[in-house]
Amino acid sequence: MAKLNSFEEIIAWQKARELNTEIYRVTNNNEIFAKDYGLRDQMRRSSVSISSNIAEGFERETAKEFIRFLYIAKASAGEFRSQLYLASDLGYISNEEFDNLSLKVSDISKLLSGFIKYLLSTL
Repeated sequence: MAKLNSFEEIIAWQKARELNTEIYRVTNNNEIFAKDYGLRDQMRRSSVSISSNIAEGFERETAKEFIRFLYIAKASAGEFRSQLYLASDLGYISNEEFDNLSLKVSDISKLLSGFIKYLLSTL
């Protein structure tokens, strides 16, 4: 694997950035979410936490710290998935929106798992 020069080069971060944009779009264009600001804001925070922890971990400049933050990012992806189910169960999002967001966050989680395994193998 080539050395990464910035967190922006990390595919999981790029996809998390896309997820952030998508969840803000979905929650901004939805009158129901406007009324349930608690769930809306928590979903936004958990989504943003994924990309933020990838970036913060990368900037720590040690593999052990980076791995720790990747685990936190992965946990935030799980939190987002759980909240996504609630939003779907309450009828806040369509089946299409659920499927799209679920696929994106699952892909991010898989990328993080693979990246963590790779980094652990280099220690």
